[in-house]
Amino acid sequence: MELGLAKRTALVTGASRGLGRAIALQLAKQGMNVVLVARDQARMEGVQREIEAAGGVALVEAADLSQPARASEIIAATIKRFGSLYLLVNNAGATKRGDFLELSDADWTDGFALKFFGAVRMAKSAWPHVRQSKGTIINIGGVGGRVAEAEFAIGGSVNAAIGLLTKALADRGVRDGVRVLAIHPGTFETDRLTIRVDRYAKAHNVTAQEAYNSILREQGIRRFGRPEELAIFIGMLASNAVEFLQGSVIDMDGGQTRAV
Repeated sequence: MELGLAKRTALVTGASRGLGRAIALQLAKQGMNVVLVARDQARMEGVQREIEAAGGVALVEAADLSQPARASEIIAATIKRFGSLYLLVNNAGATKRGDFLELSDADWTDGFALKFFGAVRMAKSAWPHVRQSKGTIINIGGVGGRVAEAEFAIGGSVNAAIGLLTKALADRGVRDGVRVLAIHPGTFETDRLTIRVDRYAKAHNVTAQEAYNSILREQGIRRFGRPEELAIFIGMLASNAVEFLQGSVIDMDGGQTRAV
């Protein structure tokens, strides 16, 4: 399916691995120039090599987005290299799980600093350029922002805030011609799932396969997501084919979230 994204520029945060890596590769496959942003420069350079080997164009910007100044610097580097910005995908950030009574103020501060405030700053810095190109901002939250879990108080709060931020920016976007959307992903086949399976196996004294199957049963889904599925969906959302979609917060979780 031709999405009309070729020669436009996308910026993907958290692009060194997992969902971010898959998103960057898929957008490059659609012919977009891709700016890769994450803390791990070596891993991003590996993604860059994959993109360039397939005939694409990528720029690596190593950055800790919890640092306030970095967002504007990254956007400036993007415009200097490519001249415009059409799509921003705010995907960076992981939060600490744990007992609410054991989580420190620092844990809460760290949880919001990268994923939420990083997204706020990136959106604010990118806005004039995305507005000029009549483009799109897509925020990646998580299903924990829809259904609470005792051990995921920080992550759930951050993801819920991402959803509300998306609605607020979409309201502004109607006026400015910027579409703002969010996706709450469920569990995907990434390094994070591998770590989660290992922890579950050790905690319950079962094999990795038994742990994997148990998590599936607990979530009530047939399988976990594949990163490329989310990446393809993001390309579709960014295209003009669905430009009436504005302010939507979409669950992509295999049916895990049974709520309205």
